[in-house]
Amino acid sequence: MHGRPAPQQRLSNDADRLWQRNQRRAFWLKQFLTWHWMSSAVCLIGMLLFAITGITLNHAGQIEARPSVTTREGTLPQPLTETLKAEPANAKAPLPAAVSDWIAANLSVGTAGRDTEWSRDEVYISLPRAGGDAWLSIDRADGKVSYELTDRGWIAYLNDLHKGRNTGPAWSWFIDIFAGACLVFCATGLLLLNFHSARRPATWPMVGLGLIVPFLLLVLFVHS
Repeated sequence: MHGRPAPQQRLSNDADRLWQRNQRRAFWLKQFLTWHWMSSAVCLIGMLLFAITGITLNHAGQIEARPSVTTREGTLPQPLTETLKAEPANAKAPLPAAVSDWIAANLSVGTAGRDTEWSRDEVYISLPRAGGDAWLSIDRADGKVSYELTDRGWIAYLNDLHKGRNTGPAWSWFIDIFAGACLVFCATGLLLLNFHSARRPATWPMVGLGLIVPFLLLVLFVHS
């Protein structure tokens, strides 16, 4: 005849279930803590960079910039000038390799593989860069080369890193990977808040405040 489990057995079963639940909780807590500190370590310097440049971008009009302009000039050898004359006027192809090599050697400007704008009178190459701008033009008639570089300083350079402006594919990949690490940091932080919220009643009101304040600012002062 089967009866109810003895009180001692019921207590033992409850204790086992509690122990297993605590073990699962401890396991996930350890996982979240590990991923949280690892992602925070990876993101630390990047977060500082983006936080500081967020301030400088927000006050860009109040930060005085003093651009410095560097110019260089030269003249292509006659055989290279003749090479340019032979190219069609509407070409969009990069400069001939020999011309790019001469410019790199004599003006220290990299033009290999760059898109160009060819007209009947000149070849123009835009050379955008983070924190400044540059261009190079070649007169197709006499081979005169003119180069101008504008450097807007370190703040402009860091601001362009923030925006990913003229920074190349490597930095673009870094921003994507960094954003992924930030998502891991935020997601594990949210899960850790959930773990500790029962003993910290202010947890969810504080999280809600972080949502409500920017929402109200958008509705009341930004949205038109």
